[in-house]
Amino acid sequence: MTPEDFKRSGHQLIDWIADYVENIERQRVTSEVQPGEVRAQLDEHPPASPDGFDAVMADTDRVIVPGLTHWQHPGFFAYFPANSSYPAILGDLLTAGLGVQGMSWVTGPACTEVETLMMDWMHELLGLPERFRSTSTTGSGVIHGSASEATLASILAARWRITNGSVNRDGDTSRLVAYATSQAHSSIEKGLRIAGIGTDRLRVVPHDESFAMQPAALAEMTATDRAAGLTPFWVCSAHGTTSSMAFDPTTEIAAIAQREGLWLHVDGAMCGIAALAPEYRWVNAGLEHADSYCTNPHKWMGINFDCDLFWTADRQALLGALSILPEYLRSQAAESGAAIDYRDWQVPLGRRFRSLKLWFHLRIDGADSVREMIREHVGLTQLLAEWVAADERFEIVAAHPLNLLCIAVRDGDAATDALIERANATGTVLFTRTVLDGRSVLRFSIGARATQERHVRSAWNLLQHLV
Repeated sequence: MTPEDFKRSGHQLIDWIADYVENIERQRVTSEVQPGEVRAQLDEHPPASPDGFDAVMADTDRVIVPGLTHWQHPGFFAYFPANSSYPAILGDLLTAGLGVQGMSWVTGPACTEVETLMMDWMHELLGLPERFRSTSTTGSGVIHGSASEATLASILAARWRITNGSVNRDGDTSRLVAYATSQAHSSIEKGLRIAGIGTDRLRVVPHDESFAMQPAALAEMTATDRAAGLTPFWVCSAHGTTSSMAFDPTTEIAAIAQREGLWLHVDGAMCGIAALAPEYRWVNAGLEHADSYCTNPHKWMGINFDCDLFWTADRQALLGALSILPEYLRSQAAESGAAIDYRDWQVPLGRRFRSLKLWFHLRIDGADSVREMIREHVGLTQLLAEWVAADERFEIVAAHPLNLLCIAVRDGDAATDALIERANATGTVLFTRTVLDGRSVLRFSIGARATQERHVRSAWNLLQHLV
């Protein structure tokens, strides 16, 4: 491909992306392909000679697009939003074009410094505690790929701190114990496995009727573990769980964490972005006590995947856990303390210039457009709740302060499960199922950038018709 070919093909691809985004409602939300069907439609062996851009795009239309679940579709009410925006897409394109490997300051000074600036911009826009800002004496932030990575980083930092760094030498994690509710994200269990803690050392703290952690139960469990000769070291407080959007009482949990020496990690993966709107800044309650916090612009904000914002108030522990310095990575800039080497803030060595898409979005579209979208989605969720409450066949089974409504059919789990299957089979919507205290629940998550009231009303009418 010559530079001229690249320019011509690039224009065609940008046109294709814009057409896809603007006409996505014409697609089924979910694909009808069967396992193995996509691969079967493509050549089994590499081409003997180049096929060319046009042939690749023809197969994209013929095979790839029909084999997708369309997360940007206005009828996508499953999982959580994974929005994109035109400025963020362009920022990602520039990232690919520049091809920077930003593992350290010297390998890409602008990559490092723009990232630090974007973390501070988002710190300001979200109204976060001063202890997380890069100008604080002990804290700062970094962009990770996902909240799962952030969770693992917090576990590793907590492990280092509670052992005074000895875990780096002896690897002894046999007495460490972590705490979270059953509503917390599955990445916690995975992170603990990776960190050598093990599932047997994860204590599932009971939750109350709102699915939020019971602090008294946490206090009792830590005391029991300590009496048994174990070492409580980490607790997760969720600010909006995936299953039910439950908010744990972080301020009360923090009092226990400080007394027991626990690292307090707050997971605000999706809901934290709501703090862009000042009236929803209650989602930050208790963050002034947290050791670490994360939220994902790649969910509700429109910064296309991947972009997780991870802040810590104890960067010394994070660096102690993750810093490795072979001779070939040494630099005067980092050793003098004048620059950050972000490779030491994450598990991988290499890293992309992720902050560009955040920078593009904030400078081109601004934060107000996101605030308006958040307010619209929250308003639609409350409107949906009114419709559901008026139909005696359905029941709302969890609080709905933001953009998730959990509903069930009163006839029982089988009826709820069947409704989800029938609705998803239409291809016009996609819902996901969860289980809350043993009960099947339909999650109605309103967060796609293109979703409007007519889409929510149509989806609700469909559920009423199919029940």
